[in-house]
Amino acid sequence: MDLIGHILQEIYKKLSEKFGPQGWWPGETHFEVCVGAILTQNTNWQNVERAIANLKAHNLLYPQALYEISHETLAKLIRPAGYFRVKAKRLKNFVHLLVEEYHGELEALFSLGLEKAREKLLLVKGIGPETADSMLLYAGNLPIFVIDAYTRRILLRHGLAHEDMSYEDLQSLFMKNLPKDVKLFNEYHALLVACGKNFCRPKKPLCEECPLKGIAL
Repeated sequence: MDLIGHILQEIYKKLSEKFGPQGWWPGETHFEVCVGAILTQNTNWQNVERAIANLKAHNLLYPQALYEISHETLAKLIRPAGYFRVKAKRLKNFVHLLVEEYHGELEALFSLGLEKAREKLLLVKGIGPETADSMLLYAGNLPIFVIDAYTRRILLRHGLAHEDMSYEDLQSLFMKNLPKDVKLFNEYHALLVACGKNFCRPKKPLCEECPLKGIAL
């Protein structure tokens, strides 16, 4: 293992000691996790929970149900998540894939394997790498590391990345230097989010109090 691998393991250890198990991603079903991954784009999780609660209250948290409901009705129900018209279209695009190609069976999509399932998801308009990888990891239990704004910011501030690195470049840091383990990737990403929210803030980071203080390449 090279230096980057050792640093990544040290980061995981420090964050795990500070925050403990995260139990992420919250959701009663794999489909709910996927819906949440789309709804959480550009908003906080509390807003997503309200939107998902609306869908549950109308018994709509199923692929076929979302496929059949009108765009207008869906948009109204997910309004708490923000950008509700856009997100309604994205949800519609996603369930169209599931229903039209996989008879509404999410597991049939994931059974294609990581590479092919990821290709399918990225062809859906409105689903980018972060959303697709969140679905694959948290709902599909497939070993892919999710990169988000928190992770990018932490890597930059600790000298593990530079500004012009792509999503794939950042992802490869984890994929090449850690065991390809679903549980590890799941927990690691959730811990980075916790660190980003509580310490590694965009404008006023709490560096002196951060559990990662002193860790750098």
